Amino acid sequence: MRFGLFGTGPWAYQAHAPALAAHPSVEFAGVWGRDAAKTARLADEFKTRAYSDIDALIADVDAVAIALPPDVQAPIALRAAEAGRHLVLDKPVALRAEQAEAVASAVAARDLASVVFFTRRFTPELAAFLAETAATGGWTEARVDHLGSIFTPDNPFGASPWRRERGGLWDVGPHALALVLPVLGPVTAVTGMAGSRDLTHLLLQHSGGATSRLTLAVDAPPAAAREEAVFAGEAGLRTVPRARWTPDEALGRAVDQLLAAAAGGPSPDCDVRFGTRVTAILEAAEQAIRSGTTVRL
Repeated sequence: MRFGLFGTGPWAYQAHAPALAAHPSVEFAGVWGRDAAKTARLADEFKTRAYSDIDALIADVDAVAIALPPDVQAPIALRAAEAGRHLVLDKPVALRAEQAEAVASAVAARDLASVVFFTRRFTPELAAFLAETAATGGWTEARVDHLGSIFTPDNPFGASPWRRERGGLWDVGPHALALVLPVLGPVTAVTGMAGSRDLTHLLLQHSGGATSRLTLAVDAPPAAAREEAVFAGEAGLRTVPRARWTPDEALGRAVDQLLAAAAGGPSPDCDVRFGTRVTAILEAAEQAIRSGTTVRL
């Protein structure tokens, strides 16, 4: 399958470009970026073609992988889907639910394959854990703490304007939701509160009656940074394992799932429809925090 890459930032270098270049069933056909010099540099390093026009790259490929901020990703993904191209997207799909829904609708209307790169969801250890935990059932609650400290000179993602503007809710919030949704089910209501810096607390009601509590930040004090997720219920306490993974290997597994779906296999669990539900929850959380009310989905 011929792939085009959109994006030339750190995530494109760490995950997308090396995975596409190394995949035995992928032809890495070209790259487009917002900076011509960076586009040329990535194309040269990974021995592909630099494009200066979005639609020209879309026209030359079967699928696109996008490593761009969500507000830039969504319109490109829609153009690609309307042109009949399969999609490998980053999270969050968009910053507004209606934008994500437009992409999902275009994918469904053309029977395309899609996958959203919720990183650790593409590790065998976590996939097996979530499948077994969901099958066990009886869970009444979950707690996810995902707090980082990315605005340091040595962190390339700290220079991202959209992360500074949107904070942990939109950056690590999708990862937290990608853990609780497969086990506890769809979210029916959300409320939240903002703390200092970008600290965000969410309380979610799930369709089966369970609740989950998410604590999120990307600008936490370094000493407060932590990642932990726990499910509780009739089976006791179950802590989500910390699987080892590398970005390019995980992206390669996401591409595997996309290729299988495009060949007639099942849609990936983390497809664009799942990504759209995550975006809707994040948008509702933002509204709940702003209004001081519970928002129902």
